[in-house]
Amino acid sequence: MQLVKVGLCAFGMSGKVFHAPFLKQHPGFFLSAIVERSKEESKLQYPDAVIYHSVEEMLQNADVDLIVVNTPVQTHFEYTKMVLEAGKNVIVEKPFAVNVEEAEELVRIAESKNLFLSVYQNRRFDRDYLQVQKIISEGKLGAIKEVEIRFDRFRTEPSAKEHKENPELNGSGAVHDLGSHLVDQATQLFGFPEKTFADIFPMKGQNYANDYFEILLYYKNDVRVRLKSSAFTKEDHFAYKIHGDKGSFLQERSDNQENELVAGAIPLYGKDWVKPLAESDGILNYSDENSESKRVTTLSEQGNYMNYYQQIYEHIVFGYVLPSLGSEVVQNMKIIEAAIESSKKGKVIDLN
Repeated sequence: MQLVKVGLCAFGMSGKVFHAPFLKQHPGFFLSAIVERSKEESKLQYPDAVIYHSVEEMLQNADVDLIVVNTPVQTHFEYTKMVLEAGKNVIVEKPFAVNVEEAEELVRIAESKNLFLSVYQNRRFDRDYLQVQKIISEGKLGAIKEVEIRFDRFRTEPSAKEHKENPELNGSGAVHDLGSHLVDQATQLFGFPEKTFADIFPMKGQNYANDYFEILLYYKNDVRVRLKSSAFTKEDHFAYKIHGDKGSFLQERSDNQENELVAGAIPLYGKDWVKPLAESDGILNYSDENSESKRVTTLSEQGNYMNYYQQIYEHIVFGYVLPSLGSEVVQNMKIIEAAIESSKKGKVIDLN
């Protein structure tokens, strides 16, 4: 098996949870370099990886084929550009960048150097999203008319992460963070919308970045897709509500990969590794081909973030399609930027 050597730009939460474990377990990758500015926490679990104290030092000295930029969003442009100019393929975490201009420049650099640039949209591999994708593709709901996708949390106290909480920093707040997932799922399911209208503000107060948003996407044929998130939601049931002219589908946000990884779960290669659900997590209510009404509970199949890295590996070795390529995710950035403009101006923004 061809071995792909990888460098990791940071060993914080994302490095420990979303990247290093998968790179270690996938037989086609070798995690050979990790940036830790002042600590050496990775040495115990990843003794074969060389620790560097800056991204610049890693680029100058490490023998790697691929680099993961998993630093705060405000540094994505700087580091991704640095990696590309050093001739390395790159995976950059969402949000891609703080604005469209930065994202487009990174895409241009990657294309000019014949390198690949993929954005780590791991929520495409959540069990709940995959179930929604499956139900829509089966056509049981008929023509889709109205959709709501939510990603709520109950985090009423500000975190200690300056890059997420400081309203003065471009890219801070829920719209760039959780909004990147919701916008991505909307465009994956329904394509690029025609217009948008948004309400975005900080529920914790003006000293903090936005932690609430509602983004309305206008599609052709009067289809509406609503994206919502709040940091003040103690309890919520269905994260996805899909309504068509033949029925409705309600789906809970049931994927537990992040929680299991934080708790120390080891992701397996080629196998399911998350705990199975104890009960159903969806409701499908539709009219069948005989116009008879049917209401059934559904159980989503397991998701697996390993599939993202498997697709990356297959692109490198076999030339298969690259997952979430930068030129595709730039479109998501355009929606996020337009939503912010809409909220500030209080008007609908034409995306065309």
